[in-house]
Amino acid sequence: MADRRGAEKRGRRAESLAAIMLMLKGYRILARRARTPAGEIDLIAKRGRTVAFVEVKARKTKIAALEAVTPRAQGRIIRAAELWMARHSEFADNDWRFDIVAVLPGRFLPFGWPEHFPDAWRPNLNITAR
Repeated sequence: MADRRGAEKRGRRAESLAAIMLMLKGYRILARRARTPAGEIDLIAKRGRTVAFVEVKARKTKIAALEAVTPRAQGRIIRAAELWMARHSEFADNDWRFDIVAVLPGRFLPFGWPEHFPDAWRPNLNITAR
């Protein structure tokens, strides 16, 4: 149980760091931990006319973080994003995409360092490392 609580705490910290990093890049955070019947979306952010559905992964390496977003997880996030967009018609004219923020152990920040992968995957395609 303590491991689960520790992982939850690290996950929340990683999501907070990811949100700050995205805001510094000019994104507006629309939702954190958005829940839908299909599942949860870590962050929903908007910049310009694009809504980004962001999965945040805290891992030791970039590859481990990217691989943690499996095809099954991608499908869940896609379904959750579709439901969220259906409930938020004010964004109907916006483009949308799926991003990953990998929070990696950092030399200067003991709690991790975020790396943003915009447009990390598309429906029916495998994840790509850019």
